[in-house]
Amino acid sequence: MSRQRLIAFLAALAAVVGLVVLVPMASTASAASCATAWSSSSVYTGGMTASYSSHNWQAKWWTQGETPGAADVWADQGSCTGGSGGTGGTTGGSGTGCSYPAWAAGHAYVTGNIVQYTNGLYYIATHDNPGYDPTISTWYWSPYTCTGSNGGTTGGSTGGTNPPAGGFVVSEAQFNQMFPNRNSFYTYSGLTAALSAYPGFATTGSDTVKKQEAAAFLANVSHETGGLVYIVEQNTANYPHYCDTSQPYGCPAGQSAYYGRGPIQLSWNFNYKAAGDALGIDLLDNPNLVQNDSAVAWKTGLWYWNTQSGPGTMTPHNAMVNGAGFGETIRSINGSIECNGGNPAQVQSRVNAYQSFTALLGVPAGNNLSC
Repeated sequence: MSRQRLIAFLAALAAVVGLVVLVPMASTASAASCATAWSSSSVYTGGMTASYSSHNWQAKWWTQGETPGAADVWADQGSCTGGSGGTGGTTGGSGTGCSYPAWAAGHAYVTGNIVQYTNGLYYIATHDNPGYDPTISTWYWSPYTCTGSNGGTTGGSTGGTNPPAGGFVVSEAQFNQMFPNRNSFYTYSGLTAALSAYPGFATTGSDTVKKQEAAAFLANVSHETGGLVYIVEQNTANYPHYCDTSQPYGCPAGQSAYYGRGPIQLSWNFNYKAAGDALGIDLLDNPNLVQNDSAVAWKTGLWYWNTQSGPGTMTPHNAMVNGAGFGETIRSINGSIECNGGNPAQVQSRVNAYQSFTALLGVPAGNNLSC
């Protein structure tokens, strides 16, 4: 064998040996084992882990019902194997085993309807529509993945909108879009848990009216709390002023205990008493429940919205379902200070939020926006 051929042979042998050594080393890196699958009904506190969509996730703070990957409370810990990993969100899956009806052009669909398109894939209506093409009108349709018989697990949507939880017309993804900087206290699960206290809220009238009412409530809430940032009233100098000593029950929690709390900033001892009586919760003696329990906080906001007319002539709920317009909700919440030219900038702030939220929900804002 010549010198050149010997050198070439040794070089080739070295390359093969190198491959034999390197291939096993490259295969040693593997995904972590999946933690216990995430459950929408379970409570997670900061540091706890769960798996979802073949990834492990770690909770940054207390959470319940907030989907990993769609809520800021979850930190992605990377892909995992060896477990179910929760219910995934693959886009445009085949939907094997599903039995949803074929999409029909010109047929009216409502939010949540699922159809099989001509390409064999499944789509879910994320907004009411008169039969738009799912592959063209992506605002109204999102890809849907399902397994098993007639349904199964829902997939992720390219539009960021999953089917609303518990029948609420605002999905968790939309809620997160509305309040990107919200305080972790104001959970979506807390809101949906509170809905049972007032079943007529955002369930009355047409699909458009339902979404308009939800948008109106959340717009006023956004204004009252700086985008769901503030849990309690920031001006502590006002705290001693909210005790009406003329009430026979007085202020058992202390003169300064009835300051603004929650999404509509419940204040005054008589409002804590009335809200507590209506909800079956002793808020007069325990006003701090409104700042410590997310569902209680949301319930107090819904209590005011559905039962109180404030300085207005109707409840905010009635204003929206009876066509009086968003402006009347402002009047019922803070009309004595803001309406009739009192503070047009504050009114416009509420209107801007409402218009933004109705656009996100795919409905018109309607008339009579101001007061």
